[in-house]
Amino acid sequence: MNSPRIAFIGAGNMAASLIGGMRAQGVAADAIRASDPGAEQRAKISADHCIQTFAQNADALAGADIVVLSVKPQVMQAVCRDLVAHLEHAPLIVSIAAGISCDSLQRWLGPRPQAIVRCMPNTPSLLRQGVSGLYANAQVSNTQKQQAEQLLSAVGMALWLEEERLIDAVTAVSGSGPAYFFLLIEAMTAAGEQLGLPRETAAQLTLQTALGAARMACEGDVDAAELRRRVTSPNGTTEAAIKAFQAGGFEQLVQQALNAAAQRSAELAEQLGQ
Repeated sequence: MNSPRIAFIGAGNMAASLIGGMRAQGVAADAIRASDPGAEQRAKISADHCIQTFAQNADALAGADIVVLSVKPQVMQAVCRDLVAHLEHAPLIVSIAAGISCDSLQRWLGPRPQAIVRCMPNTPSLLRQGVSGLYANAQVSNTQKQQAEQLLSAVGMALWLEEERLIDAVTAVSGSGPAYFFLLIEAMTAAGEQLGLPRETAAQLTLQTALGAARMACEGDVDAAELRRRVTSPNGTTEAAIKAFQAGGFEQLVQQALNAAAQRSAELAEQLGQ
């Protein structure tokens, strides 16, 4: 990163992950500040990453080129309204709060047009294995887009969206997505135990299989459908399992689940933006 000054408003787990990722990439500690109402969290962030922390948002904001809004969606409106008087220098606003639209942020941040990037990261970002969908409003410059991309790339992959409404789809696929895989891991572990395996053995087999399959899909040169075909021998055990999944409407159920998540994401955005 070209050392813009970055202020984190809210220093919870996701903010800590982003700060840690940037520090690991070589961003200087004195280029990063953070504010948080919790004294214990401030002390932890400061000790872990050697950055300055503040109890007051305005103190962290002073002179920042990028302001990362990483507070809970329910308090975002109040936080933004408190920041209005301190945004004369027009920094880039990066929001990682779920369900808060760019229009809502602009309305809460005052009449002056603000450069806003809205992001939807996911929880594997805590291990720097995440993926984020990013949308920039019309006020964001190319340089600011690059800065936002570098920021989110510190914890994984960053992908740009052409339309803000697609944030709901990103939420359904990757934002909520880790929970779908956790559910499958739970179910496979339970099924292995029911088949007679010790629970710990069933869990280890399931977890390592999930990890190996993900790496094959990510690092190989063919898509998931082809990988599935290659491991599915005619009249074999895998084919028997796949047929059972499909007979139960597996693909249709996944589609219904993601549609439900996307619809709920849109509903929450409407509620939170009022």
